[in-house]
Amino acid sequence: MKPWTTAEFEAELRAVGEQRYHHLHPFNERMHAGDLTEEEFRGWVRNRFYYQLNLPIKDAFILTKLPGAQHRRKWIKRITDHDGTETTEGGIERWVRLGEAVGLTRAELHDTRTVLPGVRFAVDAYVEFCRDKPWLEAVASAMTELFAPDLLSRRITDVSEHYPWISDAGLEYFRTRLTQQPADIEHLLGLVLDNAETRQQQEACVRALEFKCDVLWSLLDSVQLAFGKSS
Repeated sequence: MKPWTTAEFEAELRAVGEQRYHHLHPFNERMHAGDLTEEEFRGWVRNRFYYQLNLPIKDAFILTKLPGAQHRRKWIKRITDHDGTETTEGGIERWVRLGEAVGLTRAELHDTRTVLPGVRFAVDAYVEFCRDKPWLEAVASAMTELFAPDLLSRRITDVSEHYPWISDAGLEYFRTRLTQQPADIEHLLGLVLDNAETRQQQEACVRALEFKCDVLWSLLDSVQLAFGKSS
């Protein structure tokens, strides 16, 4: 089968986000409408933290498989963005501050025994996917970042407006990701568009992105079932 053109391939990838990204999930829609209770918001922050903890782990698996030092040098920044360094704070620590802003303790957040089973299953499946799949598919699964900036911008605005009990300092994670993501997205997009040369590879990348959207959707399904209203 003939490969898609670069423009066609990118359009296929972006269509996945338009149709399946978790901005469409009822729990996210309720969050942005100001309809979550404090318990629901805390439940989301607490369980999403398990995903945050695992981001540098999945990125470390991808790092070991990337072709070429230039790509590894760019990719390793993702790990330090989340883990931090000896002198800089990372995204995981910023998420802890969000947790504290909604009434959770550091110990509660780091106690992974209390993570919802569905959240654990989805996140672990994502880490295993990035560990076991070819690097191109693993990288493609991370392309949900293409759709994140708009959601992050809305989240900062809507949380500030609808949840005044959450301190502004708790939103620093989202602000920082807005400044970090443009370079990450450019690197991601280039890696996938330039290296998926056959139609088979292109379709595998689309399926990988669909899988990642399913991971994020399943995470919210579990949180909604445990803490939220049925829709």
